Amino acid sequence: MIDFKPLVERWRDSELAPWAATLLDDIGEHFHAERYGDLPRWEQALASLPDATASHIDLDADCVTVGRADDISAATRARLETALRELHPWRKGPFDVFGVRIDTEWRSDWKWQRVAPALDDLAGRRVLDVGCGSGYHCWRMLGAGASEVIGIDPTPLFVLQFQALQKYLQRDEAWVLPLGIEQLPPGLAAFDTVFSMGVLYHRRSPIEHLMELRDALRPGGQLVLETLVIEGDVNTCLVPSGRYARMGNVWFLPSTAMLLLWLNKLGFRKPALVDVNTTSADEQRSTDWMTFHSLANFLDPDDSTRTIEGYPAPRRAIVTAIK
Repeated sequence: MIDFKPLVERWRDSELAPWAATLLDDIGEHFHAERYGDLPRWEQALASLPDATASHIDLDADCVTVGRADDISAATRARLETALRELHPWRKGPFDVFGVRIDTEWRSDWKWQRVAPALDDLAGRRVLDVGCGSGYHCWRMLGAGASEVIGIDPTPLFVLQFQALQKYLQRDEAWVLPLGIEQLPPGLAAFDTVFSMGVLYHRRSPIEHLMELRDALRPGGQLVLETLVIEGDVNTCLVPSGRYARMGNVWFLPSTAMLLLWLNKLGFRKPALVDVNTTSADEQRSTDWMTFHSLANFLDPDDSTRTIEGYPAPRRAIVTAIK
C-alpha cells in the first residue's frame, strides 16, 4: 500500500492544509481491493520491481528516461520488464526505464509539444494535473521546473504506474493521487497552474468542471485545458445520443468558440485558443504495452473523418485562460 502520510505532513502548514485534513480518509474510501479487484495483483507487480539506481534521469525528454540499460544486468532488466508489463495497459507515455521502452497507447509527448509553447513559466510553480493517468505529463511539468506537481486520477492502476517510476526517481515533490477533482476542498485557490487534459467531455456538467478548475487556482493562475471539440460557431455543441468513438461517457463536445465563451462567462481573463488538432492513429494506437482496441478501431473503416457512430472524428483543442 502506498504511504501518503509524507504528503499530508508536507502540506500541514501550507495553503493545502485544508486538503491535507481530509486526504487520507478520501484515499481510504476510494483506494481498496473491494472496489478494484485487480488492485492486489497490481500492488504485487509494484512490489516485485527490482532495486536499481539510475545513473541518468531526463524528465525533459519526449521519452521520460530513468536510468540507462547498462545500469542493471540483463536478468534484472527481464525482471523489471515482467513487473512493468503486469501493470498493463499503459495509456500515457512514453517512458524508458533502464532500457525497457514502454511504448504507450498515446504519444503524450506530441500533446506536450503542442501545450508547452503556451505555458506560463512553470519554474517554482505549484501545479495540479487533473485526470493525469500514469503521470507522464506530471514528470514533464517537474522537468520544466515546477516546484510541486500533484496529479489526480481515480483509476488505481495509473497511480501504481506512477509509483513504478517513483520507486527509482524518489521525487517527493511529485505525487499522483487516486482521487477525482470532487475530492478537492471547494475554493482551495492554492495552485499556480491547473491542467485538465482529456477530461471535460467526460463530465456531465462541463460548466461545473470549469468552475472546479477555476476554484483550485490562485488569482492570476493559469488554466490549461485540452478537450474534444467540433467545428462550428458560438452556438454549436455536439451531445452524442449514445457512444462517441465507442466511449460511453462522452457528454458535451463544444465548438472552440463556445468553449471560449464558457470561460469568459465564468470570469476567466484572456481565454485563448492555442491549438486545434485532429487526432491521428499515429498518436493514439494499440501497442504491445496497450493491446486493446484504440483509435483505428473507433473510426469508420470507410471514412476516417467519421467515428464508427457517424460523428466527426476526434478533434482536440488546447485553450488557456487566467483566473
